[in-house]
Amino acid sequence: RKSKITASRKLLLKSLMLAKAKECWEQEHEEREAEKARYLAERIPTLQTRGLSLSALQDLCRDLHAKVEVVDEERYDIEAKCLHNTREIKDLKLKVLDLRGKFKRPPLRRVRVSADAMLRALLGSKHKVSMDLRANLKSVKKEDTEKERPVEVGDWRKNVEAMSGMEGRKKMFDAAKSPTSQ
Repeated sequence: RKSKITASRKLLLKSLMLAKAKECWEQEHEEREAEKARYLAERIPTLQTRGLSLSALQDLCRDLHAKVEVVDEERYDIEAKCLHNTREIKDLKLKVLDLRGKFKRPPLRRVRVSADAMLRALLGSKHKVSMDLRANLKSVKKEDTEKERPVEVGDWRKNVEAMSGMEGRKKMFDAAKSPTSQ
């Protein structure tokens, strides 16, 4: 089935889609940066250190250190949760793969095992029946086929000498002619 769109048209559409996707991605990136700037402006007020005394600056530093510690604790907790979640996701993926049965199979070696040995390995001590596959085969009598075609054993050299020359060809001609005339 041939496509109704030509190759040049496909290429044009693909380039247009890529250009639109790039434009959307850049716009999304700008929106993220604006959201980040707005959030930081909202959470972190501008510091005014001009005209503060030494004790006021020390109090400001203590407050900032306390806030940094709180944020660092939150970051550590969030990081621990993320690590826990990624481990759990990895374990669940392994369980899903095991349930599906799609795991890497090891390369198997060919082993010659008889049917009896295989059943003994599978069934253990329960295996009592022997698997004699030849027992139920039909027997063919060779003697009947030999009686149908009697083979004459003779000296082949005499036969070759008798058939050589014109007399041999005449005998073959006469032999081929005689069954039709009868």
